[in-house]
Amino acid sequence: MRAWLMDGYHGVEKLRLEEVAEPRPGPDEVLLRVRFAALNPADAFLARGMYPAKPVLPHVLGRDAVGEVVAAGPAVENVKVGQSVGILRCDAGVSVWGTLAEMVVVPAASTVPIPDGWTAEQMAGAPLTFLTAWQALTQWSHPPAPPARVSVLLVTGASGGVGVASVLLAKSMGLTVVALSRSSAKGDKLKELGADAVFSPEDPDLRVKVAAALAPRKVDLAVDSVGGALFPQVVAMLGYAGKISVVGRSGGPVPEFNTGTLFFRRNRIGGVAVGDYTAETAQVAWTAIVRRLAEAGARPVVDEVFPFEQVVRAFGRLAQGPMGKVVVRVAG
Repeated sequence: MRAWLMDGYHGVEKLRLEEVAEPRPGPDEVLLRVRFAALNPADAFLARGMYPAKPVLPHVLGRDAVGEVVAAGPAVENVKVGQSVGILRCDAGVSVWGTLAEMVVVPAASTVPIPDGWTAEQMAGAPLTFLTAWQALTQWSHPPAPPARVSVLLVTGASGGVGVASVLLAKSMGLTVVALSRSSAKGDKLKELGADAVFSPEDPDLRVKVAAALAPRKVDLAVDSVGGALFPQVVAMLGYAGKISVVGRSGGPVPEFNTGTLFFRRNRIGGVAVGDYTAETAQVAWTAIVRRLAEAGARPVVDEVFPFEQVVRAFGRLAQGPMGKVVVRVAG
């Protein structure tokens, strides 16, 4: 089979397409013939050595995919050969070879059928981003649940994969959504998806405009995938007991800001890590996600689909800032 190999931590630009041996499933695993795989910023971070995982090299990136089950281990009962499935969060693409290959082995417990009405491309790009967004929205209660006392959500990097997922899920929860995007065209698309207001994070009057749009309310919860210089402004826009779920750092390091604003308004900041999902909890969360999207008549958003031979170019599109997910067609 062919696979995109990562030989070192020098970036996705150094990936190479090679013939490698076909993997074999273990007792509780399945072997998938990959149809579509999706790219995530975490893949690019791992390829730069900016991620906690340090897999044995050469490594194959890729965490999301849709594929056909071509073999199953003897202990597998929930998946049948010939079935088309997607992959929920597991070790694929992190500590073991991932989905940027013609074949991939994954735990049977981490597979799910394609939801009714979804395309294979939509399914391929959805799990990691929607599970991340779900955790960002629900992590502030025990057990995790949709926010009961939240009415206003702020989403930074709203046109990215997690951003779009956050907008769609938040609207299914009845929240008012303020989205941040530098592109007016993407802003229009975000409004079509349900965002109540869209602002540019580069607007010097951002805080004033957001405050005017929400008055007398404030931001109750922010889902932040940017960090960087924007982060202190996100903190400043929070109301009393407001919270920030941190899902990324595409804007780089956060500059110094007045931490006093946190305790005067009892604000909280919490990181999001999909690695905390077990196979069982991921299945529970995924069932809730699919149900909510179905009730809202919403679907995942795919930005562009690239041929398998153009994975490096596809990562270039990811770096540009897509509207939704970047997907790779591995097989017809």
